Amino acid sequence: MNNKEKPIGFFDSGVGGISVLKESLIVLPSEDFVYFGDSLNAPYGTKDVSEVKRLTFNAVDFLLSKGVKVVVIACNTATSAAIDALRKYYTGIPIIGIEPALKPAVEISRGKSIIIMATPMTLAEKKFSNLMEKYNKEVNIISLPCAGLVELIEDGIIEGHQVEEYLRGKLKDFMHLDVASIVLGCTHYPFIRNELIKIVGEKTTIIDGSVGTVNQLKRQLACNNLLNEKRTSGIVTIHNSSIDKKLLDLSYKLLKL
Repeated sequence: MNNKEKPIGFFDSGVGGISVLKESLIVLPSEDFVYFGDSLNAPYGTKDVSEVKRLTFNAVDFLLSKGVKVVVIACNTATSAAIDALRKYYTGIPIIGIEPALKPAVEISRGKSIIIMATPMTLAEKKFSNLMEKYNKEVNIISLPCAGLVELIEDGIIEGHQVEEYLRGKLKDFMHLDVASIVLGCTHYPFIRNELIKIVGEKTTIIDGSVGTVNQLKRQLACNNLLNEKRTSGIVTIHNSSIDKKLLDLSYKLLKL
């Protein structure tokens, strides 16, 4: 197999990165993908940085054992904690991360507020602080840590009363503000987008980082002469660290939603 025909590796702390994988299937339909979700150790967002780094390095090693040509860290928390160290260590392979899509949110803010929903670790990390410093002079940016939301989604609870009550509780202090957009700073969160829209309405734009990440993936493949030029549709293989078959079933279900 030549390098172009090798699969693209995707990693997330659980099923969240499926939201980015879905976008990749649209933009790169000829590519094969290997996805690894570490649901056994989810959530990452409440762990310490050294533990997240260790788990992320283990995941990248797993993907490399599957012969991938590029690795996408489709997890905001893992990107915040480990992306710089990963790139220094794995010098022979492109590694793409994801970060909260603040730039497009600021561009459409028109002076209104922006809410960023993310895990506690993502919001606490230096990488996010640097991003905030870049934009918070232009617009009021509200950081909203959402501990517990990943666990709901990992349990397959992406709609209904439980999710709605969780989101209402988190957003109740900001409903009086004129909010231009909500940035989904965790790849799990796009799966509860519909419940979010029920609460904030259509006038608030919901933004996630999937499109920017997949565009960067395509650029990196092109720059490294790794784009698969076959005409047939690609194959997706999903692995999970948990032995609970329900998580694999959930992964494939979310991919088809």
